Amino acid sequence: MTDKSRPLPDRVRKVVDDPARLEALATLEAIDSGPDADFERLSRIAAQIFDAEIALVTLIDRDRQWFRACVGIDGLTEIATQVSFCAHTIALPGDGDALVVLDATKDSRFADNPLVTGWPHIRFCGSAAIVVAGQKLGSLCVISATPRESVAPGLQEQLVELAGLASTLFTLKNEARVRARTAAALVREEWRHALTLEAGKVGSWVWDVRTGEVTCNDMFRRMYALSETDAIHVEDVLAATHPADRAAVQAGIDASFADGVDYSAEARVASSGRWMTMRGRVYQRDAEGKPLVMMGASIDISESKQSAEHTRLLLRELNHRVKNTLAMIQSVARQTIRQNPDPQDFIDAFSGRLRTISDAHVLLADRDWSGVQLYEVIASQLGPKFRTHPDRAEVRGEDVTLPADHALGLGLILHELTTNAHRYGAWSDEKGTVNIDWEVTREPMRGLSLTWREKGGPKVLPPEDYGLGIRLIERSLAKVLDSEVELSFDPEGVAARVWMPLPAEQN
Repeated sequence: MTDKSRPLPDRVRKVVDDPARLEALATLEAIDSGPDADFERLSRIAAQIFDAEIALVTLIDRDRQWFRACVGIDGLTEIATQVSFCAHTIALPGDGDALVVLDATKDSRFADNPLVTGWPHIRFCGSAAIVVAGQKLGSLCVISATPRESVAPGLQEQLVELAGLASTLFTLKNEARVRARTAAALVREEWRHALTLEAGKVGSWVWDVRTGEVTCNDMFRRMYALSETDAIHVEDVLAATHPADRAAVQAGIDASFADGVDYSAEARVASSGRWMTMRGRVYQRDAEGKPLVMMGASIDISESKQSAEHTRLLLRELNHRVKNTLAMIQSVARQTIRQNPDPQDFIDAFSGRLRTISDAHVLLADRDWSGVQLYEVIASQLGPKFRTHPDRAEVRGEDVTLPADHALGLGLILHELTTNAHRYGAWSDEKGTVNIDWEVTREPMRGLSLTWREKGGPKVLPPEDYGLGIRLIERSLAKVLDSEVELSFDPEGVAARVWMPLPAEQN
C-alpha cells in the first residue's frame, strides 16, 4: 500500500505538485486532523449507492494521500501518492469529470499498480474531485474488488454531486475554523485590552448622546460606584460626581459639543472623594453637526493629587525650616564672632556649628522632614561606628524617632558638648570617657530623657564667664515647648541632662 517505486505520469505529477494547489491544501489545515462524523457519513452513503466495499474521502499531498474519512478499511489512514488512483482524478481536465475504472487489470494506467496486484486487489474504482477555493485538493472515491461491465445511468453524476457536497463541507468547516480562531483571537485581544485598562486604572466609556446611554467597562462602574448590571445613563454619571465639580464637568461637555474641542475635566467621585481626570471626543455627528456619539476614558489621579499636595506641604515646610535655619545661623554667627573676634578662631568655631546644622538638614531632607532617628543624630557627632567601635564613649538606649526641631536642637547640643569634651573635658586627655544614656518616659507625658556624663578627665571648675557654647547648649531646644536642658560642671566631669517631649506613638 505504500510502494513508491512506480512514478506518476508527468502530467499527473505536475498537477499534484502545483504550488497553488499545495498552498490551498496547507491553508485548509485538515490533514492529520481527528475523525469527522460528517465525512464518515458521506463515505457510507457513497458506498451504499455504488454497492462498493470501500469508500474514501481523501486529500492529496505531494507524497501522500491522506484519508479524511474511510469506510471498509480499518487501521489505514494514508497511502503513497505514487500509487494513488485519486491523483489521476485531480489531473482530469474538467471540474465536473469523474474517473471511472471498470477493471483495473485491463487499464494500462493501473494494471501493475500494487493496489491492483496486491491487497486490496482493486478492480473497480469511481472517483470525483473535491474542489476547495478553486483547487482540486482530493477526491471522493468508491472501490470494489469486483470488476464491472458498466456504471448504471446517473451514478457518475451522483458521485460528482457527492464530491461537490464534500467540497462544501470542507469549505464550511474551514470557514468555521477560521471564524472560531478569529473569535478566540478577538476574545484574547479584548481580555488583553481589558486587563491593560484594569492595570492602568482606566475606565473606558461610549456615550450615545441621543439616548443618553453610556456603555462602559467594569473599571468605570467601580470608579463611580455604579451598578454592576443595570444600564448606565449620563445622568447617573453626573449624579455620581461630587456636587462641587459637576459644573466643571458640564462645562467641558458643552465646550466639546459646541466648539469641537476634546472634552477634558477633573472631578471627584461623590461617594469616595477620589479624583478622576476625564478625556473624550465626539466621534460622530449628524448632518446638522449635532453630536451623536462621544467616546473617552476616565483615569484615577488621586495618588497624583495627593503627591502634588504632599510636595506643596514639603515645600511649605522647607521654606519654614530654611527661614528658621537662616535666622539661627545668623544668630550663631553674630554670637560666635563676638566670642571669637580673630578671623581664624571665628572660622574654626563657626564652621563646626554650621556643619552640624547642615548635617541635620540633610538627614531631615532625606526623610521628607518626617523626623530623624536618635542614633543618626549621635552618629553625626561620634561617627557612624559609635555603637560597634566606641572611642571612649558608652552609649546606651533604644533608638527613637525625633521630630525635626528636636533633632536639630539636640544635634547642636551634642556638638557643643563633644567640642568642649575634646578641648577641655574628658577627651582632652587619654583617660576620660563619656557616658550617653537615655530612656523614653511615658508619665506624665511621652518624652525623651537623655544624660551626658563625663568622667576620668581633668578636674572640672565652673566657668567664670558663660560663653556661647554654654548658651547654645541651654537654648538649642528653645523652639521645643516644655523641653528642659540642665548643664552642670561637677568636679569629676561635665554633665548635661536633656528632656524633650515626643509625639504620641502611632498605633
